[in-house]
Amino acid sequence: QVQLVESGGGLVEAGGSLTLSCAASESIFKSAVMRWYRQAPGKQRAMVASLPRSGTTTLADSVKGRFTISRDNAKNTLYLQMNNLKPEDTAVYYCGAWAYGTTYWGQGTQVAVSS
Repeated sequence: QVQLVESGGGLVEAGGSLTLSCAASESIFKSAVMRWYRQAPGKQRAMVASLPRSGTTTLADSVKGRFTISRDNAKNTLYLQMNNLKPEDTAVYYCGAWAYGTTYWGQGTQVAVSS
């Protein structure tokens, strides 16, 4: 059974930092390209960052220089370090695991950035 559990969201002032975590079941984590997505109110879900088990990081232009994606393969955990947060970063952040031709989703964690 695939499980993805996000944590670390919250309310922060503009310019602040948060670190999101996604604990994944081992079976999916060892195979998947792990990604962070976000969905702001009234907008479509969009990919923020992507990291295969071994390979190149991909970041959305809007977060380059501010966000860092990383994974701890020993702990089956994906991270998103978010610095210099802006009000436009406010969204529900989802962990996604792409494997076997499909994307598995976590339940999401809310990030709110006040101006």
